[in-house]
Amino acid sequence: MNVCPHFGACGGCATQNLEYSEELDIKEKNLLKALGDDFGHDFVYEGLEAAPSAERYRNKMEFSFGDEEKGGPLALGLRKKGRFHEVVTVAECNIADRDFCSILVYALDFFRNSGETFYHKKRKTGALRFLVLRKGFFTGQILVNIVTSSELKTDLLPFAQGLTALKLDGEISGAIHTVSDSPADAVKADAVFVLCGENYFYENLSELTFKISPFSFFQTNSQKAGQLYETALEYAKPFDGKTAFDLYCGAGAIAQFFAKNGASRTYGVDITDEAILAAKENALANGLGNCFFMCGDVLKVIDDMSAAPDIIILDPPRDGVHPKALPKIAAFGSEKIVYLSCKPSSLARDARILSALGYEPERLKAHDMFPRTVHLEAVCLFKKTCPKW
Repeated sequence: MNVCPHFGACGGCATQNLEYSEELDIKEKNLLKALGDDFGHDFVYEGLEAAPSAERYRNKMEFSFGDEEKGGPLALGLRKKGRFHEVVTVAECNIADRDFCSILVYALDFFRNSGETFYHKKRKTGALRFLVLRKGFFTGQILVNIVTSSELKTDLLPFAQGLTALKLDGEISGAIHTVSDSPADAVKADAVFVLCGENYFYENLSELTFKISPFSFFQTNSQKAGQLYETALEYAKPFDGKTAFDLYCGAGAIAQFFAKNGASRTYGVDITDEAILAAKENALANGLGNCFFMCGDVLKVIDDMSAAPDIIILDPPRDGVHPKALPKIAAFGSEKIVYLSCKPSSLARDARILSALGYEPERLKAHDMFPRTVHLEAVCLFKKTCPKW
């Protein structure tokens, strides 16, 4: 067992001190407890499948600038455990790609020498906010996003030049500078500038290639994502010649998996415009003329969708599907709903609503997409029983 040197101080992980098999046992018990006794009566639980690796699996890391203690030197890393305003510099993070750790060390050194200070949320002063790193596990392409307030005075071109000179396992496909003056503790772009290369990177899953933009959603564990999608495909079978809706589609990965594997048509919906743009480009590049994508809030967009889906795939954010959207989704009367969830309590809540609308859970399989954390992903098949609306 390789325990991360930052474990205990850093709040990024919760189970580094456990054998991986023990972690899986705990996750499985927590999943079944969260679903509760009223989660269907006849559904088949098909277990929790481990990740290919419990280390170095994340293809995205969002590091924060700050200090490890008030008035201390500039730090760059993850929030301290239980201390939201303090940061641990995680130069040897166990779940991050090794290249991410190398870039973190370089960036911290560069900005310490620059004299720039971190953005103080309450005072709304300072410049440095986040360092967001994304990498294609199967392509090795790396996209670097330095996020600052508009107070930044430092020329970032030398920073970008230094990135391209680093000795990495992968290669820098691009570096961008995002300006954000939002009070939210999240990356919300007011402006984006390309420092070098491109403002995207590519990742491969199975025989499909995906162009991923800075702010579009893509599963953070590329090794495991293909297995997750294979479960979704298995639950939806047979779907040859049928129409599928992929709601909350991100960059359109699931919709394209279905289109490639026999669906007649797939329609994806996501609220992020650049994710939809990437989805359209990806479908075209993958030669999938039977994929169609729409940008907008699922709650509103489905009112204008005239196609009749045989299968609906739901892959919502952690908080689940908007309660007002579920009756609209059920009203399509599709044969199956395949629900991908990263928060069991949200799945349990939505399952109760779907049950009242005539859909009962039939099969459920969990995947450990997030080793060394308390989180996991579950795929649940709901089948139409009888209309109750």
